[in-house]
Amino acid sequence: MVVRVEKDGPVTTIINDRPEARNAVDPETGDALVAAFLEFDNDPNANVAVFWGAGGAFCSGWDLKFVGSLKPGEDPLANLHFPKNGNDPTPRGPLGPSRLDLSKPVIGAVAGPAVAGGMELALWCDIRVMEEDAYIGVYCRRWGVPLIDGGTVRLPRLVGRGRAMEIILTGRQVMAEECLAIGVCEKVVPTGQSREAAEAMAHEIARFPQECMRADRRSVYLQNGLSVYDALKSEWQNSIHTVDAEGIAGATRFANGKGRHGDYEDI
Repeated sequence: MVVRVEKDGPVTTIINDRPEARNAVDPETGDALVAAFLEFDNDPNANVAVFWGAGGAFCSGWDLKFVGSLKPGEDPLANLHFPKNGNDPTPRGPLGPSRLDLSKPVIGAVAGPAVAGGMELALWCDIRVMEEDAYIGVYCRRWGVPLIDGGTVRLPRLVGRGRAMEIILTGRQVMAEECLAIGVCEKVVPTGQSREAAEAMAHEIARFPQECMRADRRSVYLQNGLSVYDALKSEWQNSIHTVDAEGIAGATRFANGKGRHGDYEDI
């Protein structure tokens, strides 16, 4: 089984499990990852996902043995599509879920290499927790394989165009501490602890009122490319309904004594 799923209450951990290939993604793995993340998104009991690679590697990218088997002009993703916004067929990424637009957060637990397409999968996650010896890099630069799973889109939005250009064009290794400094990841933990740390964060997020959390997450993505005025309008239209759905009840709990003096354990 190339992809495993483990559940702990509201937290789902999706495991890329091809350690013999440093968790490189071939078509079977890509299909399995898409299926696992769609199942998570459709599960009413699942609130947050953790994405982790077994065996000390997050993902070494697109399986180049598979790429090398292709013939010029051959579509490596023929007949592999997923529906977006109901009826718009968009080719799935070679790495699987990189073009999925989920309604719930995903935390990447990054150990070892997250390179080439593996970097793109990590960038697809909402949040990244990296181990101190983990790293990203456009290692496919050496083999003439382009970034086609969102790397040229997401990396500049995280770190800025110039810095993204330097990382993309040179193909150099970027270690976890630099990733933290430039905004590629949000937390660095000791080696071997990325999954544990990501799952702890996931449980913390999962305990909050979920409709409000998802509305705020969605609003962050919706404002991309909008003017300040249009983004503010989008934020209001996206989120105001959650005041009725969850905000009034939450404010009532606070008024009745919950969360006083910074005690948020029982909310």
